Amino acid sequence: MSAEYGASNIQVLKGLEAVRKRPGMYIGSTGPKGLHHLVYETVDNCIDEAMAGFCDNIVVALEKDDIVRVEDNGRGIPVDIHPTEKISALELVLTRLHAGGKFDKNSYKVSGGLHGVGVSCVNALSDWLEATVKRDGHIYRQKYERGIPKTKVEVIGDSDEHGTTIRWKADKTIFTETTQYDYNVLIQRLKELAFLNSGIVITFRDERLENPKEEILKYEGGIVHYVREINQGKKSKFYYPEEPIYISGSKDDVITELSFQYNDSYSDDIHTYVNDINTRDGGTHLDGFRSALLWVLAKALDGNEKLKKKLPKKDGKLEPNEDPYEKISGDDVRAGLVAVLSMKVPNPEFVGQTKDKLGNTEVRSIVDSLVKEKLTIFFEQNPQVLEKILERAIGECYARVQARKAKENARKKTIGAGFTKPEKLADCAIKDNPEICEVYIVEGDSAGGSAKAGRDSKTQAILPLWGKMLNVEKVSADKVFGNDKLLPVIQTLGTGIGKDFNIEKLRYNKIIIMADADVDGSHIRTLLLTFFFRYMRELIEKEHIYLAMPPLFKVQLGKKEPVYCYSDAERDEALDALGEQRDKADVQRYKGLGEMDGKQLKETTMDPAHRKMRVVTIPDAEAADKIFSVCMGEEVEPRREFIESNSSYANLDI
Repeated sequence: MSAEYGASNIQVLKGLEAVRKRPGMYIGSTGPKGLHHLVYETVDNCIDEAMAGFCDNIVVALEKDDIVRVEDNGRGIPVDIHPTEKISALELVLTRLHAGGKFDKNSYKVSGGLHGVGVSCVNALSDWLEATVKRDGHIYRQKYERGIPKTKVEVIGDSDEHGTTIRWKADKTIFTETTQYDYNVLIQRLKELAFLNSGIVITFRDERLENPKEEILKYEGGIVHYVREINQGKKSKFYYPEEPIYISGSKDDVITELSFQYNDSYSDDIHTYVNDINTRDGGTHLDGFRSALLWVLAKALDGNEKLKKKLPKKDGKLEPNEDPYEKISGDDVRAGLVAVLSMKVPNPEFVGQTKDKLGNTEVRSIVDSLVKEKLTIFFEQNPQVLEKILERAIGECYARVQARKAKENARKKTIGAGFTKPEKLADCAIKDNPEICEVYIVEGDSAGGSAKAGRDSKTQAILPLWGKMLNVEKVSADKVFGNDKLLPVIQTLGTGIGKDFNIEKLRYNKIIIMADADVDGSHIRTLLLTFFFRYMRELIEKEHIYLAMPPLFKVQLGKKEPVYCYSDAERDEALDALGEQRDKADVQRYKGLGEMDGKQLKETTMDPAHRKMRVVTIPDAEAADKIFSVCMGEEVEPRREFIESNSSYANLDI
């Protein structure tokens, strides 16, 4: 039996209905990342005004009740009637997709908001939005609810000032996970914009606090200052050269700015931007920089016999006339590299609406040729810097060869003829359907025993950890591959790590970290998350990592069913509910998972019908990268500054 399918079945989504119907197509997701994207889209409009030379002051404020306010002193969105659409230009911009000044190259030479869907998406996905415009001597205002105008454009006063204010409250029916904005995620993006636009002042206020917090972001040094900022908190005793290298140039109206500096850490940290949009997934501009950097350094090494002889020699039999030395790779020359690459491209082609990757093929060759030319000249004038970078690359080449051997040994242990079961893994019975399977990574054998007793053995596996977990932020890659504490985790998941990572081989849909609700448990969780972030990041990006939330208290009156509480407030509520009998209740504080038997652990933490878990996400990869470096690295001062500046947002269990 087939259903009728005719013209009446075809839906036409008018105005902003399409955005509300499929919000993920326009802002990436309806989770925290998409929520913060609303702020980015609105601020990007202000930045476009700044790049056009009409704005030098932006205010972003987080008000109480999850309201956001973004102000600028630009020209102000036009309010006069559009000649063909016959409605106010302000209403047109806020209610129509692909409507905006970015398509008119007389208004904006370059811009980040190119698709014309930015602020209209914010309007569509807001419970309400209020737009205020100062221009032509007047103050104009219009109000909307879920993208629909509720008032006309009204004159509410007079003013000699000019600019636009957008104020909105995100729609909880769209953003069902949360409508609360993360200060640290937003400050990272606003700092980027202030660095990339050295003449602009961005004021960021958190008005949700009892004592409002304000940061004024202004950086005259531009991206050179930005490189220094990123390097703070890196595990480094020195930087070279002392002053970051700066390269700039223009070709075919494409402007390139590049600054970079090395530290003694093991990984690179490259930030790329196009028209101030953070291209997190890179693209052709990043490809051009990487290839040029390797080409310049490899050519310099080939011409330096003294240094070339320091390279590791190849294993095995060589072909006639074959170079006996290993060649340096892109990873070798980028180890410890911190770089900012900022492009101004008149007609950028982004991959996807969220603009995470640049697709313009001509940009690759523009960046490649510019970097080759300018960097060659720089190294000719600074041979001591060149020699230091080459010596570092040679050292990394040695480490890479050692890591390759360690990886091969680890692969034999983890792959061999198939899956090799770690000694302490209690695997689940179902092996051929990862979608319904999950693994609990548990702290210690005691908790592991309770977890095994409380699990559903068909779909739930248990992997107990023991001993001190390795902090991967402080060691090189070759130390990670052969580590006896991490090897069981790598074997259990089956995906491999680093460049060998393959999510298709993941054996469990959910990886649940279950540690005690104390300082030691938090440390173990952080060490594991650092490992996943650095070597299996896609597990976090695809939302496979979860944190179990075991109860802190059990409240029981006589033989009645116990009430499990996950906070002090829940414990107090449970006691208050007992009224006059509250003093007779038995209150047990769980100090560790090992204090629960299998039945209790199942009821509270492992049964999918009753458990509480928190998915681990990366709302902003750059912010997360910096936090891991600060919190897990060796430098104490940046960690102290981070703790002090974020103490307002901390929940302490003392």
